[in-house]
Amino acid sequence: MTGDAIRYATAGTAIGDVLLAGRTGATGLRICYASLAGTAGLARLQDFAERAFGGAEVVADEPALECAVRELVEYGAGRRREFDLDLELVGSDFELCVWAELQRIPYGETRTYGQVAEGLGDSGASRAVGRANGRNPVPVVVPCHRVVARNGIGGFTGGLEHKHRLLELERVHARRGQRLLLG
Repeated sequence: MTGDAIRYATAGTAIGDVLLAGRTGATGLRICYASLAGTAGLARLQDFAERAFGGAEVVADEPALECAVRELVEYGAGRRREFDLDLELVGSDFELCVWAELQRIPYGETRTYGQVAEGLGDSGASRAVGRANGRNPVPVVVPCHRVVARNGIGGFTGGLEHKHRLLELERVHARRGQRLLLG
């Protein structure tokens, strides 16, 4: 195994079966891929490894990803609203800007594709935002599910059922957190 290998783990969570992958480097583990398809996402991870990292070896390594998987389990249980994971995102400059903007959307809230485009300073880029959203390699961690169409739910690479489930989970737990604060 080389240091450039992509290590992955799978786990059952309240948000579904997840596959989480990362690369280990000088600064530790950096998450580069997530899927809500569990082990079925392994073929897509291998395709991603080929495109993004020139065919880096893909190896199962549950211990290396234990802390990262725990964060997803906590998120699914409503005990975590933000992730403390180092990320290694691979995309175009525009995609990286979109993904950074997505990380500013608060837990339990949504934005339209147009609002995300406006946040980037280009109100006419809503379709490009949608494409970048669809290419997000780490859904949930980079919360692309929080972006909706102006007149509906929009799409989600993990499937609309997962998008509905994630938005409902956040809505319920955000409301519960507000009640605790208001006492």
